[in-house]
Amino acid sequence: MKKILLVFMLLFSYGSSDMKFSDPQPTFENPRKWVIKLNVANLEDVNHMLSSINNVLKAYPSEGIQVVVVTYAQGVRSLRKDYDPDTLTRIRSLMEYGVEFIVCRNTMDTMKWKDNEFLDDVGFVQAGIAEVIERIVGGWIPVEPY
Repeated sequence: MKKILLVFMLLFSYGSSDMKFSDPQPTFENPRKWVIKLNVANLEDVNHMLSSINNVLKAYPSEGIQVVVVTYAQGVRSLRKDYDPDTLTRIRSLMEYGVEFIVCRNTMDTMKWKDNEFLDDVGFVQAGIAEVIERIVGGWIPVEPY
């Protein structure tokens, strides 16, 4: 039910949007690509980022944007199963709508954390910062919403 309601809200929000898209227009074949680096675990900053992602998803047509959040340093904490339960619910919801969350293994190794301590369906890379660099080189747009 929650998923159906969110889909309805996304469709309704897009239909009433006065957003003017630059050419080339975002499409399924050519979506906008947004990479966010998250290196803080402050609850206020993390939730502001999640709200910004939700707002951006509402502004674009379905499949018109891809979003990836790459966590490293303190930001890795936000994807641990023992982080704030309400925030984890928001993260899981965004994951259902295609937002990708990635964890830095270098940070995990430093903190001696294991894969099973993190949300299911997160991705892992060896170096979070290197992942951000490569995404940018690959055409992803880096914008930090907090």
